[in-house]
Amino acid sequence: MAPKDTRQKILDAALELFRERGFAEATMRDVAARAGVATGLAYYYFKSKDAIVLAFYQRARDELAAPLAEAQTDKRLAARLRALIEAKFTYFKPNRRFLGALMAHAADASSPLSPFGEPSRDMRAFDLAHFERALVETNTRVPADLAPHIAKILWFYQMGLLLFWIYDPSPQQRRTRDLLDKSLDMVVMLVKLANLPLLKPARKRVGEIVGIIESR
Repeated sequence: MAPKDTRQKILDAALELFRERGFAEATMRDVAARAGVATGLAYYYFKSKDAIVLAFYQRARDELAAPLAEAQTDKRLAARLRALIEAKFTYFKPNRRFLGALMAHAADASSPLSPFGEPSRDMRAFDLAHFERALVETNTRVPADLAPHIAKILWFYQMGLLLFWIYDPSPQQRRTRDLLDKSLDMVVMLVKLANLPLLKPARKRVGEIVGIIESR
């Protein structure tokens, strides 16, 4: 078996176990057994379970490229943002339980799996680029002092929705859809209102808040 195929086999086996048992319960030995390889070989390709999850993030980035590009069609910002977020819900749905189990581990700012950490930089940049494209192609006016932060603010909004969705017990996560429906127009309205001169002090404060969130 080619090295690439072996790595893929181990990754697939790990994700199956994480879905079934949760991230904390599955061990590298369990992963190797599920993949039908020696434990040492599993460690050769992935130094830890964290490394496996980072590989999952990379796979998600690659596989989401086409659906997110397809979501960038409408000329209205609200419709674009909805399409981008819904594409994430659809893609991650098979791994929703696994992602829920992962959150406690990833919540630690020192964890390599933290969405704000250095190992997640590429995935973050990938997401931010799609929000920036949505703003540009819908001709959304953004004041110069807020422009460096607006895509990040939309990313924070998306992350909040995804976290709510992961833990949403309602049938088909109906409450998350309701939250998206009720909040999206308000978010877009606030983006547009941000252009008002009287909101300059508020825009400065927003920039400071984003800086605090990003500082490590």
